[in-house]
Amino acid sequence: MVAEDDNIFRAFAKAMYNTIDSPVTWFREKVVEPNQKQYPWYHRKYPRVPTIDECYSDDVVCDFEANHQFKRDKAVDSEILNILRMRYEDCMMYENPDHATPCKPLWDKYKDAEEAWFIKYGDLGANADARKAYMKQKHRLIWERRNGPLSDLTK
Repeated sequence: MVAEDDNIFRAFAKAMYNTIDSPVTWFREKVVEPNQKQYPWYHRKYPRVPTIDECYSDDVVCDFEANHQFKRDKAVDSEILNILRMRYEDCMMYENPDHATPCKPLWDKYKDAEEAWFIKYGDLGANADARKAYMKQKHRLIWERRNGPLSDLTK
């Protein structure tokens, strides 16, 4: 058991510290922290809304939400593609001049992601929206039903 400190200056300093710190600590623990939104990730997670094919044609709010979700998804997919490209470029710089073999898996992964991005977002233009992307997907599915998959034509 520790005896109480008989130094008057330290006792005074501790009393002043507790006088200032106690209300602040109480406010943080009892008010601020219970009211904070706790996320286990670093970015905000938006709730998924109905996609454009699930919206009625006259539902403006659903159309607006689907467009915003489409634009967020496009931004995330573009950033993923950018990260894959940077990983490949870093591998090339690190493994130079023999980068062909060790960086091949990264290159293949990047090319697959690039193809998937272009299938979904390519040729839509600068002001693409969810309805245009949905029509592009529909036309592609119809074309593949009539002519077979595109992967068969590239071989």
